[in-house]
Amino acid sequence: MARRSAGLLLYRKGAGGLEVLIVHPGGPLWARRDRGAWSIPKGEVEPGDDDVVTAAREFHEELGHRPPAGGWIDLGEVTQAGGKQVHAFAAPGELDPAALRSATVAMEWPPRSGRTARFPEVDRAAWVSPDVAAELLIPAQVPLVERLAAHLGLEPAPGLSRSDPPRPPGPGPRRTGRGRAPRDGA
Repeated sequence: MARRSAGLLLYRKGAGGLEVLIVHPGGPLWARRDRGAWSIPKGEVEPGDDDVVTAAREFHEELGHRPPAGGWIDLGEVTQAGGKQVHAFAAPGELDPAALRSATVAMEWPPRSGRTARFPEVDRAAWVSPDVAAELLIPAQVPLVERLAAHLGLEPAPGLSRSDPPRPPGPGPRRTGRGRAPRDGA
């Protein structure tokens, strides 16, 4: 059975248009990753929990602030590369990223050292435009921003709706028999 998560995408209308609040995962495994590593605040749906309850709980755990009480928009589900299904909601609101107070998670670090260290679930949060979100978010989550923009009656930002088909997930460019990456169209 595929793992399921639920999350909340906070949004506001700034001077430059729509902005969404996205988060960067904490810990040493994510420290050097940026593009394609950010996410909406989300977490695993526990047995017996409803997706709205999970989205609210995870928003609070990852950001240290209570989510907005009303005005939630159901953005539907997306499936990430590893098969995890993410059910997302959006709500208007304000939150100062500098006031981030994330819960922590314990993990063995360094690997195979026998030592346990604690790291924040989220180490950064940022308000970004939809086009910046398209660059930073996990690729499977980009449609959530597109759906929000459509719901609000806004045109997608340049580069947000891509006309080219998405590339399949994988370790990198496909190699030819001569050790070179294929040319476009190959």
